[in-house]
Amino acid sequence: MEARRGTWYAVVAYVLWGLSPIYWNLIPDIGATTLILSRIVWSIPLLMAVLAFTGKLSSILTDYRSWKPRLLTAAAAGFLFINWALFVWSVANDHIIDASLGYFINPLVSVGLGVLILGERLRKAQWIAIAFATAGVIVMTVAVGSLPWISLTLAFSFGMYGLLKKQPQTPPPVTSLLGETSLIAVPALIYLVVFHTPTGPAFGSSLTVSIFLAGAGVVTVVPLLLFGGAAKRIPLSMVGLLQYITPTLQLFLGVMVYGETLSSEELVGFIAVWIALGLYSADSFRAKQPRVIPIPLD
Repeated sequence: MEARRGTWYAVVAYVLWGLSPIYWNLIPDIGATTLILSRIVWSIPLLMAVLAFTGKLSSILTDYRSWKPRLLTAAAAGFLFINWALFVWSVANDHIIDASLGYFINPLVSVGLGVLILGERLRKAQWIAIAFATAGVIVMTVAVGSLPWISLTLAFSFGMYGLLKKQPQTPPPVTSLLGETSLIAVPALIYLVVFHTPTGPAFGSSLTVSIFLAGAGVVTVVPLLLFGGAAKRIPLSMVGLLQYITPTLQLFLGVMVYGETLSSEELVGFIAVWIALGLYSADSFRAKQPRVIPIPLD
């Protein structure tokens, strides 16, 4: 039951992330820096409200009593900030396909971390799926024609974030996410108020812009909470493979909605990745089916 719930948490989170470029492009004149800082600052009141509503506000002190969860949260905050900042910058500067490639690579990072560090084991069919996915990513990387630094940074930062969320000493999803955003919100808020000079509309410019920037907290927090819940319930390798939902949707948006170009090589890689996802999903489903033991009739 918990594994099924974790799977659905992951699917919904990845769909929301896949469609998120639509939100970040609703008001294109807002600068990337303003978007990045706003999604950090506005996440905190929403998380506090969730904890208050669920009656777990006092759990913050309990969850962070020892140094281990504090250090894990600090490390996760660093990787999360890198991922947030680079993704929003990529979307704002017409690099949606580069961001998509990063999230195509990330599942391989998650699977590798799950096998090498957490000792997760893959069945033969799953190794075949990984081989297809790896081949697809290699084809897409070669098609880029240069070292895809945006893609690699997004992939490894979120892969490490997922690994940290799997640690047993990591606090529950809402508490840990509040800790992560709080750590990066203080310098972000200081920079936003004291040093940042907006290049476009900012909070207070109009009611529409203010609602949009405040809504950045919702768009940021909801999928991260779902992801945190999924990471606690299902293997990291499965978390990684399901993530192909996100870059597939982002790739579709980049090409069909925002007019970015897709080469034939990238299309081949895309198909290989989806074959991998189909193989992995089919094998996982088959492994969960109960064995039927034949009853002798004589």
